[in-house]
Amino acid sequence: MRTSVRSLIQAFVLLTVVSAVCGNVHAQEQAAGITGAPCAGPSSLLEVIDRPTVSDSVCVVPQGEFVLEAGFQHATLRGPGGGRADNFPQAAFRVGLPGKNEFVLLPQDYTEQRVADEDSSGWSPLTIGIKHSLGFRGPWQGAVEALFTLRSGSRAFGSDGPGVAFNGIAAYSVSEEVGVALQLGVSSQTDPSSAGGRRFTAFLSNLVATWQPVSRLQFYGEIFGQTSSGPGKGAGYNFDGGIQYLITPFWEIDLGAGVRLIGDLGGFSHFFGAGMGFRF
Repeated sequence: MRTSVRSLIQAFVLLTVVSAVCGNVHAQEQAAGITGAPCAGPSSLLEVIDRPTVSDSVCVVPQGEFVLEAGFQHATLRGPGGGRADNFPQAAFRVGLPGKNEFVLLPQDYTEQRVADEDSSGWSPLTIGIKHSLGFRGPWQGAVEALFTLRSGSRAFGSDGPGVAFNGIAAYSVSEEVGVALQLGVSSQTDPSSAGGRRFTAFLSNLVATWQPVSRLQFYGEIFGQTSSGPGKGAGYNFDGGIQYLITPFWEIDLGAGVRLIGDLGGFSHFFGAGMGFRF
């Protein structure tokens, strides 16, 4: 298990070095073509990227462009015996489509978990979706999205049946440096088959605040949760926050951490993670 984590970190460092070289070349070739419009300025990757927040960005990927995101998360678990869980690669592939739309593919994540001296591991389900930008008016922007979870993944971490989520996202620019966004939605999902595969419905609510003191640097804080964290379970809410930095206009890196507030959403007491995003 530790070998897998070390290998992931080594791959992450290698990808960072390679991306630095490619990103600088790509930035020099394309920076002149970026405008100051919402979701399209010199630091727009900080607006477009979905990670590391649970909430999705109000921005869609511009038509003909492509965004790749990836990361790693380590969580300390709650419950008898405690435990820990490592999750990666947290990948997302987003493609800009005509009509202010984007297609998103969320590949399966791999989880290594240890609880009370018992190890388990497996894959999460595969999710696909589409987001549509409602455009902007003054400091306001809006978007809607639909996400479809396929019956896939392992017995311990997958989905025993299909799932769906519908979200609306509204963002408001308080100033050039400060912004807030609210995501509201509803989802219907199923537990992994090893947990009984039961279906549950929940209303989702996420609130994010961002502060961008300089063009390449952004801080964020987020409260996220839902009215049910599983079949027969009550509401769960957590908090996370962190920092994002643009190496180039087309390459972002981030660090973040989160804690449980109430309930059992995610099953953790706290977590930390790191990742990166690329715009092509």
